[in-house]
Amino acid sequence: MQIILVSDRLTTAKAITIAPRHLVGALFAFTVLVFVLASAFSFITLKHASELRIPMIDELITAARNEEIERSEQFVRENLNTMAVKLGQMQAQLIQLDTLGTRLAKLAGVKPPDPVSDNAPPGRGGPLVSEQPLSAAELEVQMKHFSDLLAHQDDYLGVIESELLLDQATLSLVPSTLPVSGGSWNASGFGWRIDPFTGSRAMHEGVDFVSEVGTPIIAAAAGVVTEAGFHPQYGNLVEVDHGRDLSTRYAHANKLFVKPGMVVRRGQKIAEVGSTGRSTGPHLHFEVRVKGVAQNPNRFLELARKALPSGREQARIGKTGS
Repeated sequence: MQIILVSDRLTTAKAITIAPRHLVGALFAFTVLVFVLASAFSFITLKHASELRIPMIDELITAARNEEIERSEQFVRENLNTMAVKLGQMQAQLIQLDTLGTRLAKLAGVKPPDPVSDNAPPGRGGPLVSEQPLSAAELEVQMKHFSDLLAHQDDYLGVIESELLLDQATLSLVPSTLPVSGGSWNASGFGWRIDPFTGSRAMHEGVDFVSEVGTPIIAAAAGVVTEAGFHPQYGNLVEVDHGRDLSTRYAHANKLFVKPGMVVRRGQKIAEVGSTGRSTGPHLHFEVRVKGVAQNPNRFLELARKALPSGREQARIGKTGS
């Protein structure tokens, strides 16, 4: 591309040749100039907008500020909603732990602690050495940590509850309840004694409780009645199977209130004291057997004796024959 210049001052015409690179350079320079002028204008205008009081600029600045404030508020709302959900989950876990703790306290025989009111939080304190505010991210991490701890504690207390329930169910099948109340404890003990009929030394496979005729006889533990009827030696006899090869016998009864196959619970009335069979007077002959072999009932009934109030504890009588 050529440009021819003609002028009165020039003796001859001059020709200027413009190459494509010259056009590109000129276009680039013009673009840079426009960008620099626009940036300078924007900077001056925004810097002195409050002094110039230009309505359009004020509106643009206000709109930008409002948009930024709205974004910040939206971010805070989302974080608050997330924290509220976490707080609700922790509150539900605390309620579940409180209920579980109350059940465990009842199973263990411990008085549950009194609930702490919102107006009286538990006492805490100590000297302030240093402090560091928590950020939102750190607070969320701490809440997640405590939530995980609550979940772990919930699982742990659940295992303890299962074990206590199992122990309680097992204990209900162990003969640790006195079979009669108000009678003389252990009127004739377990082991060798002088037989009241023959006067010879003989093995006594149970313990005797002297009581009046008609005194209720109760099951020392839960189980299934395997025998309920008359026996030449035991008189009116009730035998209860407690599982795990453990059984109890209640002999010399006056009346029976159960039949074979019946399921009885601990403390249920199964008979009344009498003097039937090989007996010298009204009393209950009580036996505990493991795999059919007689055991000393005192090993089991000692728990029941210790559970009695001191004013009502029954006196133990020596191992003299009855």
